[in-house]
Amino acid sequence: MKLEGIHHITAITADAQKNVDFYAGVLGLRLVKKTVNQDDPTVYHLFFADENGDAGSDLTFFEYPGAPPGRAGDGMIWGIRWRLGSEDALGFWEKRLSENGTEAEIDDGVLHFADPEGLAHDLKVVETPDEPLIAEHPEIPAEMALQGFDGAIAHSSNPEASRPLIEEALGFQPLGGPDGRGWELRGDQRGGLWGYSEPPPERGLQGAGSVHHIAWASQMDDHETWRDRVIAAGARPTPVIDRFYFRSIYFREPSGVLFEIATLGPGFTVDEPLESLGEKLSLPPDYEHLREQVEPVLRPINNPRVAA
Repeated sequence: MKLEGIHHITAITADAQKNVDFYAGVLGLRLVKKTVNQDDPTVYHLFFADENGDAGSDLTFFEYPGAPPGRAGDGMIWGIRWRLGSEDALGFWEKRLSENGTEAEIDDGVLHFADPEGLAHDLKVVETPDEPLIAEHPEIPAEMALQGFDGAIAHSSNPEASRPLIEEALGFQPLGGPDGRGWELRGDQRGGLWGYSEPPPERGLQGAGSVHHIAWASQMDDHETWRDRVIAAGARPTPVIDRFYFRSIYFREPSGVLFEIATLGPGFTVDEPLESLGEKLSLPPDYEHLREQVEPVLRPINNPRVAA
């Protein structure tokens, strides 16, 4: 039984339209689902991914209009790394980001930048057997497109406290190195990297541009067993929660990062055809009765993909 790398990463935005303009318009991801936060259905939950909405490429955002800027601190994810297919793609993205008003810098083969709300991203050329997860965009050739997540990193003042749970219960494999703070989580289909860094002295603040949680991908039939293993390792997971597009359990790992284990399916085409994913407000059946209350309080979003 193995987890299949990263399922999705969820962050917070204060402005859904600017968020869509950057992630769909500039980075070329596809807005594959426009729905609501199921724990607070008065706010958007936006999902960006590859053309098919595959796990492993899925960056999502809760919109809290006017939310103050966040700041990553101890027990919070502060960086996301994406895969590229060639050195030419590094130069392409350095130029594209700069032309769109985003400062970008290449250092030791990695392109560093932040989104308009300060969420840090890296792009790196990665050799991997994993399928490249790319989206179509009229301004971005397929060979230059982002190819899915490579990994994520969080701050931790005590990463050793997390080692037993992530290695023994969840199957993360240590990468070695002098600091011993990096791991790979690889399943039969896909893998991803995870690491910790020294936290800053300032306390973290959840807000715009900060990451809320990271989800790891589980086969559907293994999901309950993963919950049992997490409990046996001393964590306190939620019951299995049916999110309609996947099923989830949540728990804090010992460094304080909110982990989710999410199933590979049913997927985003369960209520929309593939060709028009993300073009309308989708509400899971249990929330459909709220549509008349919810739609008037959600600000309309212009999707640059639909306009193109």
